[in-house]
Amino acid sequence: MSYFSELALQFIDGEWRGGCGSWDIVDFNPYNGEKLASITVATVEEVDLAYRAAERAQPEWGATNPYARRAVFERALRIIEDREKELSETIIAECGGTHVKAGFELHLAKEFLREAIQLALRPEGRILPSPVDGKENRLYRLPVGVVGVISPFNFPFLLSLKSVAPALALGNAVVLKPHQNTPVCGGGLVARIFEEAGLPAGLLNVVVTDIAEIGDALIEHPIPKVISFTGSDKVGRHVATVAASHFKRTVLELGGNSALVVLDDADLDYAVDAAVFSRFVHQGQVCMAANRVLVDRAVEREFTRKFVAKVATLKVGDPVDPTTHIGPLINEGQAEAITQLVDQTIAEGATALVRGRTEGTLMGPTVLSGVPEGSAILGQEIFGPVVTLIPFDGDDEAVQIANDTDYGLSGAVHTADIERGVRFARRIRTGMIHVNDSTVHDEPIVPFGGEKHSGLGRLNGESMIEDFTTTKWISIQHGRSQFPF
Repeated sequence: MSYFSELALQFIDGEWRGGCGSWDIVDFNPYNGEKLASITVATVEEVDLAYRAAERAQPEWGATNPYARRAVFERALRIIEDREKELSETIIAECGGTHVKAGFELHLAKEFLREAIQLALRPEGRILPSPVDGKENRLYRLPVGVVGVISPFNFPFLLSLKSVAPALALGNAVVLKPHQNTPVCGGGLVARIFEEAGLPAGLLNVVVTDIAEIGDALIEHPIPKVISFTGSDKVGRHVATVAASHFKRTVLELGGNSALVVLDDADLDYAVDAAVFSRFVHQGQVCMAANRVLVDRAVEREFTRKFVAKVATLKVGDPVDPTTHIGPLINEGQAEAITQLVDQTIAEGATALVRGRTEGTLMGPTVLSGVPEGSAILGQEIFGPVVTLIPFDGDDEAVQIANDTDYGLSGAVHTADIERGVRFARRIRTGMIHVNDSTVHDEPIVPFGGEKHSGLGRLNGESMIEDFTTTKWISIQHGRSQFPF
């Protein structure tokens, strides 16, 4: 994998360079444990260099004609299209994603770049009336300046691009910190593509580091005006707290505990397919994944039989094999923690209708029923291939169960009556919910985000303009104002 030897570096002010920290982040293939690369971590001083480079480069970029800016994204899109095979191989090697997952990630990455091309032209100013004679009020949409982006390990290429591309398209500069488990897919690849696409030096900087080395320097630094973070609610809470204390805006896309609800008139075969995909895509390491599948008791027995049968067909193994459905979790610690959670839930009285074995980072799918009320597994995000089946009696109880969580990211409801589904969906306290589909969806122009502990703000489309620009009021007095003294 040539990308790992080439891109296992920091990228600061247009230069690829080693870090100056005292230790290395080692990048492993999560399936076979192969060492892909090692990267010496960036220090606080290098974070400062990255932000200073961004601050120097941004004014000229912000003043550049947006038609010229968008040409960079057109070239970046062509690079991804030309190198899709190599990019897919890199995602599979570093993330443990299957071919299906890699294809899904690259498809969406291209769609979001297409949206960034259009986004460059979308900010609009306004002229507002004034109660003062002779006065003209102009509102300008301007770049915020520099944006800090912190991306996760599960869809690192896509979720870095989702913030990086719009921020750049709108005239900002960016400092990107990828997750330490995916420094190449989440950082180096993104930088290399924009470098080759002709993005001027300093506008995109990548620092591969860890809080153990830099503390909160990435958030506290005085230069960035907005921090875009995707990750867990625990870390998101910390990011929000630190950023607010420094008067910075945050965009937080956090975890979920989504429910897929099967009503009594649903197409059960279709609902089974949607539920299996919603839970087990990318080993369940998806914030929108359906942790809980809620089924009306009228169809519980038939649905459960078909669901368990479908889950039993899922192949666990090497993600390089195109027939694999479930590859490795990101590391052994994650696999061990989820296995312990399953053991605890069974000890509390739950029944394992399917019990997958854990071997290293590989974890077979597990289906739990009869989970006692109050079990820890019901209230948290399960970032692995484990699902709980929960029966209910009627729509009102289903709504109560679906809403009984601190999270509110995604969801789905299955029914033969579309308007019944919409009425049900409106009652669920979540940022996104889908009628007769999976819980896992993302589209470039539709606002993406959650309620409650699932985040603050929205990404995608017009929301990006709110996130990464600021409004400036300039008034002009064409006559003469009258002053009281």
